[in-house]
Amino acid sequence: MKKYFNVTGVCIPQYHYMIDISEKVNKIKKLVDQGEYFVINRARQYGKTTTLTALKHRLDTDYSVFLISFEGIEEEAFASADLFCRRVFALLYDTLCFGEVDGIPTSVKEELGNLSSDQDKKLDFRKLTEMLVKICQSAVKPVVLMIDEVDQASSHSSFITFLGCLRDMYLKRISRPAIRSVILAGVYDIKNLKLKIRADEERASNSPWNIAAKFDVDMSFSVDEIAGMLEEYERDHHLGINIKDIAGLLFEYTGGYPYLVSELCKIMDEELEKQERFKEEKKIWTKQGVLEAVKILLNETNPLFESLTGKLNDYPELKRIVYRILFEGQSVGYNPDDFAINIARMFGFVKVEQGVVKIANRIFETRL
Repeated sequence: MKKYFNVTGVCIPQYHYMIDISEKVNKIKKLVDQGEYFVINRARQYGKTTTLTALKHRLDTDYSVFLISFEGIEEEAFASADLFCRRVFALLYDTLCFGEVDGIPTSVKEELGNLSSDQDKKLDFRKLTEMLVKICQSAVKPVVLMIDEVDQASSHSSFITFLGCLRDMYLKRISRPAIRSVILAGVYDIKNLKLKIRADEERASNSPWNIAAKFDVDMSFSVDEIAGMLEEYERDHHLGINIKDIAGLLFEYTGGYPYLVSELCKIMDEELEKQERFKEEKKIWTKQGVLEAVKILLNETNPLFESLTGKLNDYPELKRIVYRILFEGQSVGYNPDDFAINIARMFGFVKVEQGVVKIANRIFETRL
């Protein structure tokens, strides 16, 4: 099968041209080995799901890894403790049914299945905790729980209570069986979940997830990492690409934002050949080709750009700080306690360089 550049869903090495993220995965594994609970919060389309998938494969030898996702869960599942616990049990049960987790006894699998489907038995968070303890107690290997797309749940009090259960397990793990490591992934920083479930005037940043270890793995793509992906493409196509220059140019426009790098490469690989001046494939992977791809990207509608616009409308503070930087030319110093700066970083709008807040990349700067 011919490889291609992927900008939707999980990137798979056998099918897609992609960055070698093994070094990033190894750094995350160290946190797991230390028994840390943490959150991978990065902006939209920043490679979170791909990273979790690669991490699971890396951990499977030493751990029983449950990788579940809250994406697509209906609102009703969060309406009560019973419905929420039942859905969590169903998600865990599905991973066992599809053979995605090993080292878990059949009896535990059957109990999860019964709990998720028995409508006559009312469930609560005490039962949820008991079942998680039983899973850890009976597992052959230490248990790791990874939950993707937690933003889907973050506006619901049932999820906050669930975090409290995990926190309680963490605090008692010296004397009781507990999940070795819990990893949550989403756009919102879990410590800011209360921002989403309280009225604006009651904003607070306290959260049951104050046990979380710091996650500082750089998930953006470096020039060398982009070059590595282009080297693989060159081996397949033999175009004589000046890899160093093109990788540097891609980084210059994207700042290493994963989606933007892949989208530009996808445009160059699949769309530029339709233009007369790029009929010869060798002309595509040049400075002129990159600039044309940037032009096409800036004039298209995609979920990332729609998200940027939506966030500006949702958060007036965010809109003001972007306006100050782009239109008033102000130099905004980084203040870790500034709400607007924090959400701007969380959504990927800005980066901090030498204590100064800047728009994250040239493409965002132009589009905004």
